[in-house]
Amino acid sequence: MQVPSILQGESRSRLLQGIAIGAVTSMVMGFSWGGWVTGGTASKLADERANTAVVAALTPICVEKFLQNSDAKANLAVLQKISSNWEQGQYLEKGGWATQPGATSPDYHLARACAEKLVQAKVPAQ
Repeated sequence: MQVPSILQGESRSRLLQGIAIGAVTSMVMGFSWGGWVTGGTASKLADERANTAVVAALTPICVEKFLQNSDAKANLAVLQKISSNWEQGQYLEKGGWATQPGATSPDYHLARACAEKLVQAKVPAQ
């Protein structure tokens, strides 16, 4: 069997170099501009999106728990006096309003999102 001329001698080494350069170029372009990601990065992005969705879904529950408390007006006044979102989140964590159903400890991201909504909320007259 005769091997094609492109696979013989100098042509063969040029062909293999071209394949290698093409593969490297494809990978560089794919990861830089093509949107390719590794499995680890994809997993991290999926976790972040899932956590964001959970916080968005549970924020109204946190707000409702806060507002149904008997001291809602006083607690809201205290919360609105706190200037930083971080400290507001800590206040909600300490009060137990930012604990997800089934969890044993409060969620910091939920506390901050809940605090944001509560600062804008108005307590109905009781």
